Amino acid sequence: MNREFWEKYAEDADLHYNEEFAKFIRDLVVSLRCSSVLEVGCNAGNDLKLFTENIDSHGIDSNEKIIEIAKKKNPNVNFKVGKVTKLPYEDSSIDLVFTHGFFNYLDDEEIDEGIKEIFRVSKRYVVNCEIYGANNIIDEQNSRKGRNMLERWMNYKVKVISNVEMHEEIDPEKSRFVLVRKLA
Repeated sequence: MNREFWEKYAEDADLHYNEEFAKFIRDLVVSLRCSSVLEVGCNAGNDLKLFTENIDSHGIDSNEKIIEIAKKKNPNVNFKVGKVTKLPYEDSSIDLVFTHGFFNYLDDEEIDEGIKEIFRVSKRYVVNCEIYGANNIIDEQNSRKGRNMLERWMNYKVKVISNVEMHEEIDPEKSRFVLVRKLA
């Protein structure tokens, strides 16, 4: 992981706010009648910005600096410093767990353990919005890789609800939207 890149990203958190995606994820959580949500790799909490006190909202990121920023900007959200490979939440405790561009930056060896942890914590749904690919480099400088999240979920007891390209007005990078429902 490029620490310098993420420190700069933290300083420029407001520049990375995508209101359309924030609305999309909030509306999805509401339409699925979820009472709790967790964003893994939440950065400054931009995708959680529109959640109200009615939804028990959580965000986790390994960058302490960015979590400090997130807490100041979003006092209604419960933020923690932590890693996807060891999520500090109980089994089946969060209705919907999501990622947005997180697995694209994660090291290959952490992906399987991260998915296992997300599955463990999820009570009902998991959403991944990641740039699609077969572990191919899409940004060499920052070790960013394309990911096929649907393929990863085929090893778990889930029902695939959606596997589509995000509309560019919601996510200009045209990430792939994968929504699965946990069956076990």
